[in-house]
Amino acid sequence: MKNLVLFFCLAFLGTSCTHQPDLAGFDPAPFKLDRGACQNTRKAQIGWLKTHKMTWKGVSSNDVEAFLGKPDVQQLADRNQEYYIYYLESGTHCADIKTPSSAKTMAFRFSAIGLVTEITFQNGIPD
Repeated sequence: MKNLVLFFCLAFLGTSCTHQPDLAGFDPAPFKLDRGACQNTRKAQIGWLKTHKMTWKGVSSNDVEAFLGKPDVQQLADRNQEYYIYYLESGTHCADIKTPSSAKTMAFRFSAIGLVTEITFQNGIPD
């Protein structure tokens, strides 16, 4: 029983100490306010995001959401993995979020323990 309690305490400590991204030069407030990139203010931040994409590796899903806001699209994948997708420019999704859009997006892939493992940039929603 004592070993079990110790295991849970260590597991909690290991997941509570997550990597914080270095956001120097990035202003998250306009990003958060431009839901779906329909006001097109996120477009100006694409360069910084691409240049600093490795900054986000190891960041928890809670922290990504705290910095960038609620994802525009959230997808579940195999083995309890998850994707947060943020539109970076306006498109047909602005009229109806369910409409397929080929607007530029940024996708964060999270591991089963909720840490960023991959960041990709593409047009539209990844399959």
